[in-house]
Amino acid sequence: MFKRIALFLATNLAVLALLSIVMAVLQNFFGIQLRGQGGLLVMATVFGFGGSLISLMMSKWVAKRSTGAYVIEQPRNESEQWLVNTVRRQAEAAGIKMPEVAIYDAPEINAFATGPSRNNSLVAVSTGLLRAMNRDEAEAVLGHEVSHVANGDMVTMALIQGVLNTFVIVLARVVGRVIDGYLNGNREGGPGLGYFVIVFVLDMIFGLFASMIAMWFSRHREFRADAGGARLAGREKMIAALQRLSQTYGESTLPKTVQAFGISGAVGHGLRRLLMSHPPLEERIQTLRNAPVEQVRGTVVG
Repeated sequence: MFKRIALFLATNLAVLALLSIVMAVLQNFFGIQLRGQGGLLVMATVFGFGGSLISLMMSKWVAKRSTGAYVIEQPRNESEQWLVNTVRRQAEAAGIKMPEVAIYDAPEINAFATGPSRNNSLVAVSTGLLRAMNRDEAEAVLGHEVSHVANGDMVTMALIQGVLNTFVIVLARVVGRVIDGYLNGNREGGPGLGYFVIVFVLDMIFGLFASMIAMWFSRHREFRADAGGARLAGREKMIAALQRLSQTYGESTLPKTVQAFGISGAVGHGLRRLLMSHPPLEERIQTLRNAPVEQVRGTVVG
């Protein structure tokens, strides 16, 4: 928890400093005047969407490097051949191009999908999953990850994060100016140190609420991916896979950049649950059990 807080503070400081530096360079060296609410909106949009879109474009490369994933180009054994064949069959059923298939070394039962588009993606499974799951359960997990790709979840998450980032940057600075003006008696002159302190605090507060919204969507898409896995592999296989996942649920060695796209997430209760990327396993299993037959039968993924 303390690491998350420290990282959150550092990120906000970096954004605040970088935004100030870029605006100063544009105005003083290039003569571009970004004043008023219009200029703020332009800069906020550039920063808000810029980081999200760059992360999206680099997602496969970052995932491979950060997990040490081995991409299967020529299967070395029957197990790797099965993985490739299963993903190929599911990708064809879901109407997407064949993702890259990879294995990464990790003790927990986990898998993830990432990539900049439906037709340029990566599906990876952990060595812990291959050891602990039978073929039926692993097939369902692969279906879950292929469904993430087919549903366009990576792109949607990047766009949502961009909108939320823009909102946080604009609102924090607008409200910061109002508060700073009130505290200074609306005196003339540019913003002082107090303004930057206020904006920094507001960045954290609004950023926390933005994270809650992003994680709410992340939890929602997990239910959709579970339903997609059930359509591609079978409802009972998907339920069995989620039950098996409980052996190491809450454990993850995945880097932060791809944790939200793993089939396994952290465990949280109370207010902490609002910042969890995955709903509890029991809710996911119960939702699958209660889903109408037409939602979990067939091969078409939404």
